[in-house]
Amino acid sequence: MNLTLLVEKLNLSVVCGGDGLDREVSGGYMGDLLSDVMANSREGNVWITCQSHQNIVAVSVLKEHAGIILVLGKKPDDDTIKKASREGIPLLVTELSGFETVGRIYNLLHP
Repeated sequence: MNLTLLVEKLNLSVVCGGDGLDREVSGGYMGDLLSDVMANSREGNVWITCQSHQNIVAVSVLKEHAGIILVLGKKPDDDTIKKASREGIPLLVTELSGFETVGRIYNLLHP
């Protein structure tokens, strides 16, 4: 499954990184503690978080994530958007909770 399908199925807003929506999603990781995400997420994961500062982009680049989904309608600040755009990281937003977002993604990956 790729990010385009996630955007369609979860009705996600694409903040930036639209050129990277063809990236394959191998799984997901939900977490807000950056050190936890660095230690436990994997390449190809979509990262689900409520954090919206620019450090999330650095972690996502380091871990080679497919993209980042901000939950609860969190709006990234301008510095985060600029950094994600420069790094080519798709930054997506949903009004859903983290719990519901993760559940829906899991069901899409494991029908």
